[in-house]
Amino acid sequence: MNAPHLADIPTELVIAPEQAGLRLDKALALLAGEISRVRLQQVIKEGGVSVDGVVVADPSRKVAEGQHLTLVMPEAKPAAPIGQAIPLDVVFEDEHLIVIDKPAGLVVHPAGGHEDGTLVNALIAHCGASLSGIGGVRRPGIVHRLDKDTSGLLVVAKHDKAHQGLAKQFADHGRTGPLERAYLALVWGAPRRPYGTVEAALERSNRNREKMAVVGEGKGREAITHFSLVERYPALLRGQEEAEALASLLECRLETGRTHQIRVHMSHLGHPLLGDQLYGSGFMTKASRLPENARAALAALGRQALHAAVLGFEHPVTGEELHFESEPPADFARLQSELAIL
Repeated sequence: MNAPHLADIPTELVIAPEQAGLRLDKALALLAGEISRVRLQQVIKEGGVSVDGVVVADPSRKVAEGQHLTLVMPEAKPAAPIGQAIPLDVVFEDEHLIVIDKPAGLVVHPAGGHEDGTLVNALIAHCGASLSGIGGVRRPGIVHRLDKDTSGLLVVAKHDKAHQGLAKQFADHGRTGPLERAYLALVWGAPRRPYGTVEAALERSNRNREKMAVVGEGKGREAITHFSLVERYPALLRGQEEAEALASLLECRLETGRTHQIRVHMSHLGHPLLGDQLYGSGFMTKASRLPENARAALAALGRQALHAAVLGFEHPVTGEELHFESEPPADFARLQSELAIL
């Protein structure tokens, strides 16, 4: 199935018995399934829909059986951000979506302080005409994000239908579908158990608006992270008694996707990420206990040691289950290698 274009969308529609009594926007969403209801509400308000030849600008108006609707979809407007020729590591691409292995240091979306030079700018240039308009604007559909200094896998939609399908999966957090997200994290110390779950709600910190904070019951937004121990440094030899680990490698799997979730949850657990200046500042002195080569590798990393290593989801158009894996970048791998010889 190809991405929806104006020629693919029926412009003359008739209200069937099962749609009688529905709101105009809801009836249109059922009849023109390639377009989101939010986008249709926008088109209605802009005068793009008529009922029995009369323009109707109220999305909540009820429709009756047999009424004839005319839908005129405007061309997608050019994206506000400009396209920029920024190199991308493309893992997978078709006419519906694109999967990128994002490098650390690349901001996903333009915002204050980062008006250009972002992944969105790069995708506008890379995808060109294959972006058929998200919400009426010719731009990539971002359904999840990675922090600027987090590397790894990220999927982006090219049109409304793909955006809706992916957004639904991410909103479900993989609880009933095939969505899978796993991260590799180098943390200070090691959890007492080889696996576990952090279930702690998050909200914006009152003390520092750049930070998220764990809050008590009944506050914030639900946040759940599952973790498992991959390696501990120094490693325990067979028959060796339990000893304090200086650092460890964890695999973290998200059941929710809140801002800075893994970073906050690991800090809350008492094992902040190596290199995390925002959530692990109290552990900076631990770096002095590292051998010279490991200290140099940590300094060269210059960011939180977090990598989005696994991404799986159902293709929103074809229904195929897709699975991607990404090896950590060179700076992460170097630090991991130096820790492994402690």
